[in-house]
Amino acid sequence: MDKRTFIKTSSVIMAAGALSPLVSCKGETSNGTKSEDGSFELPALPFAFDALVPNIDALTMEIHHGKHHAGYVNKLNAALPGSRFEGLSLEAICVGVGEGDTSIRNNGGGHFNHSLFWQSMAPGGGGNPSGNLSDAINAAFGSFESFKKVFSDAAAGRFGSGWAWLCQNESGGLFVCSTPNQDNPLMSQLVGDPGKPLLGLDVWEHAYYLNYQNRRGDYIANFFNVVDWSAVEDRMA
Repeated sequence: MDKRTFIKTSSVIMAAGALSPLVSCKGETSNGTKSEDGSFELPALPFAFDALVPNIDALTMEIHHGKHHAGYVNKLNAALPGSRFEGLSLEAICVGVGEGDTSIRNNGGGHFNHSLFWQSMAPGGGGNPSGNLSDAINAAFGSFESFKKVFSDAAAGRFGSGWAWLCQNESGGLFVCSTPNQDNPLMSQLVGDPGKPLLGLDVWEHAYYLNYQNRRGDYIANFFNVVDWSAVEDRMA
């Protein structure tokens, strides 16, 4: 099975519930939730705006979620009617977009990426992963500290706006990559290393500039203080 076939197959499996979806603290699927009219909805944050202080400030969270993420949802809903993506799940949209699908690519990616981002953090998070996730990280990177360096370098080295990712490949192994703008590793037609996203870090300036200004490295380092490793492990196939 080649990588593109794997990603397409995985999206079908995810839709059927065989792989762990992104879930809220109440156990409800929050990634790609739709309203009764079939339009996508902005998922509620699983914590208060100030819950991640001092690592991420309340005003950044409020603007990031209520303005930026909401904007992606609204623009995605406006772009879908009449397109070949109308009626598809958010994961299927990400898998299917290509070079010519600019609006749906950007806004579908923005919605997916941010939904995963919120569900990857928690008050009292941080520390080290355990269990199967710890074993997989050690197998892929040698140690958790080595993984942190690889992930941090990917985030710091992303020129301009984009994301750093911890992903799972078709063999079940883990790898790190980064993508520009609102692309993500599900977009198998657009990325060099497609895979299933397990953890994503937003390195657009709007994610950190109010608190960190140009100190992206400090923001990246402090992100590890709020990562919900149990949520990351739940996404592993």
